[in-house]
Amino acid sequence: MNVVAEVIVTALLLLGAGFVLIGSWGLVRLPTTMERLHGPTKATTLGLGALLLASVTCFYARFGMGTAHELLISLFLFITAPISANMIAKVHLHRVRIGAIAEPDSIAGAPPRPSDDADWATFEAPRRHTPSSTANT
Repeated sequence: MNVVAEVIVTALLLLGAGFVLIGSWGLVRLPTTMERLHGPTKATTLGLGALLLASVTCFYARFGMGTAHELLISLFLFITAPISANMIAKVHLHRVRIGAIAEPDSIAGAPPRPSDDADWATFEAPRRHTPSSTANT
């Protein structure tokens, strides 16, 4: 393997390891479920993508042929991570709304309690005659 390929693979490995470390640290250290979602869905996914790209680069530089396995794994991760995070967030908001769980205050403070007629997947539904509502017309 030539020096340029080794430098690229090393840089991708360090970048990926850094993102995975930061994402894992955020998963462990952040106090609430909604804050913990950001670690694995953002930083860790990007870190695994960089590690898989380093694998593709290494095998292409060493053997002269590439495989699609790593790219398919990356595609699967980039598709499933946001969907699973969305589902976890909706279930969490629903459980908070019905009072099934109590969490410590987050770094940003306690979220506002949704009203009883709000949609189950959001904190509050848009209302007429409010500045943020588009139903004023």
